[in-house]
Amino acid sequence: MTTTATAPSDSSPAMPPEIFRDGWGIPHLRAGSPGELSFLQGYNAAADRSWQIEMERWRSEGRTAEHLGPDGLDWDRFARRVRLDETARRCFENLDADTRRWCTAYVDGVNHALEAGRRDAAEFRATDTTPAPWEPWTPLGVFLVHHILFGTFPNKLWREHVAATLGDDAVNLFSIEAPVWAGSNAWAAAGTLTASGSPLIAGDPHRLMELPGVYQQVRLACPEFDVVGLAFPGVPGIPHFGHTGSVAWAVTNAMADYQDLFREQLRENDGVMSALGPAGWEPVRTHHREEILVRGSAAETVEVIETGRGPVISAEPDGGALSLRTPARAAGTLGFEALLPLLRSRSAGDVEAALDSWVEPVNCVLVADAGGDVRQLVAGKVPVRSRQNRVRPVPGWSAEHQWTGDWEKMPGSRVASLAVNANDRDSGGGDQLGLEFAPTHRARRIRHLLEDHGPGLDADAMQRIHMDTQLGSWPALRALLQEPASLSAAAGALRERLLSWDGHMDADRSDARVFAAWRSALVIALARTPKLLPLAEPHGLSPLFGPWLNAASRVGFALETLIADGPAAGVDVSWAAREALEEVAAAAYAETWGSTHTVLPLHALDDHGPRGLAPAVPLTGLSGDTGCVLSTESLPGVTDRSFRGPVARYVWDLADRAASRWIVPFGASGNPDDAHFASQLPLWAAGDLIPVITGWEQLTKENHDPR
Repeated sequence: MTTTATAPSDSSPAMPPEIFRDGWGIPHLRAGSPGELSFLQGYNAAADRSWQIEMERWRSEGRTAEHLGPDGLDWDRFARRVRLDETARRCFENLDADTRRWCTAYVDGVNHALEAGRRDAAEFRATDTTPAPWEPWTPLGVFLVHHILFGTFPNKLWREHVAATLGDDAVNLFSIEAPVWAGSNAWAAAGTLTASGSPLIAGDPHRLMELPGVYQQVRLACPEFDVVGLAFPGVPGIPHFGHTGSVAWAVTNAMADYQDLFREQLRENDGVMSALGPAGWEPVRTHHREEILVRGSAAETVEVIETGRGPVISAEPDGGALSLRTPARAAGTLGFEALLPLLRSRSAGDVEAALDSWVEPVNCVLVADAGGDVRQLVAGKVPVRSRQNRVRPVPGWSAEHQWTGDWEKMPGSRVASLAVNANDRDSGGGDQLGLEFAPTHRARRIRHLLEDHGPGLDADAMQRIHMDTQLGSWPALRALLQEPASLSAAAGALRERLLSWDGHMDADRSDARVFAAWRSALVIALARTPKLLPLAEPHGLSPLFGPWLNAASRVGFALETLIADGPAAGVDVSWAAREALEEVAAAAYAETWGSTHTVLPLHALDDHGPRGLAPAVPLTGLSGDTGCVLSTESLPGVTDRSFRGPVARYVWDLADRAASRWIVPFGASGNPDDAHFASQLPLWAAGDLIPVITGWEQLTKENHDPR
């Protein structure tokens, strides 16, 4: 089958744009130039993921309520106040000419798919909505939607809530090496440790389990480059995970702190809004009102204010206001200037040079090339400012807390043998760049598995590490169970059963299910202790921030810290452990872990509009859990189901790209009726990977010609 799209002016007649598919429906795109290829990538994303990318476009513009009703208002208010669309437009206008043309070609492809009638989707029909032409800056807005809540500012809201309800000293109970939702892994082995003598990179990014998936497997080929990797539908290029044939790269969240919240004092006189800054009262940079249309309801007006620190995103419970300052907004760039050079990279040095212009999110990067050069670096911009800015909102009128205009120096080094990134302090630049990092459990475990294997590592060995289910937090929880306690006979027997368990969260294990039930009961009991119960009081902030301010989920994340430090702070941890044992012993759980720990796909229609419209996938039990290398995250005390987890897995082989492997949780297509909507799900759940196909003769051409 051959698809030939109308090409931009730099096309080459020797290589017309074509779309190929492998046996899993993964698109392999080939064109005569980078611009023509970007056009084709946009066209393909619009055809394969039509609803998904339009939903992200509505979010970036703060227009979900306009299309789907009042359920979208919380997000739309935030998007308008934080100025997502305007930030995307500013960053686009600041791009260099080549990158701007390349991004524009992508949008031209998206819009051509609309003109050619290729943007149909079941969700549009179900909601009686339609897609519309994109603006040139829309891809940057889509990228912002994915990452504006990816940083650290919601954690500062949580710490402020802890201080307000429990007191300043209690903040340390939750200042843990596990702020929220960290589970990504990446590891590299130098050629001295591999069977082939060339480096290997493997890993798995950890995000919300969106349906369709947040990453699209894709191949982008033109005379200048030929790259396979994971793309964001709606965004050109391959920002995070790619293999050019001679060099490969992979990222994890560096957990760097690069977003600040400022308390603002505002006043309005004679129609002029002012904010108190370090030099006194000063006119705000922006003050206007925007209308949010609401399907089925009256329109709503939102006030948009931007001070010298940043856009005002929220009112404080005490009547003040909070502004958000981010590198992209402050500098007027997201770092998209790195994307085309990434595709053109031939060596580890090329990748590092390309990422020098990257802004946010801040990522740890592993990169290796066929010549044996392996590097570990951090890419992005972290502002130089007071360390207090990293903890909680700071006064906008304080000179001490303003950004200096400089960026922190990013660490980087060559790797002689092994490198492991798992959102941990060592890989993320430590105190220089961040405040809280993931516990070292996953990083230590991956390194142990690699070292235990020894020389001769191959793709099979790297793939097995993905599925390791040893629970990193088990030693701390086991120690709590070993404390002397007066228990009923049933609870005592349960404790002995748990103490004999090996700490592996395997789907077919009933002991893992019983442990999870006890852990959830422990979290709930701790959350209702007199010391922690005030955390459940209303926080006065937008429901949008509810997931970061949920007391039970936060107690679950802080379990290890609460076990260690809670008693000294007045938290009766021993009582909670006993209560949990008695509760679970009385319930007599018989299921396996996989019966309740199932994949929970998140589709936009689950949260917007009439219920029951979202497509479904087969109920799938999972091994792993929060704190395992296989971080299929549950929320103890809230749900056993996994709505965050490995949204892709990969092994990049630098000896032979065709020996590389990958997988995503669902499938290549965004169309629920397509055979490849969820065709990879059973393999993903089992830990299997599918081959990266590189031979064009192994692929099938599409025959649809939109002209």
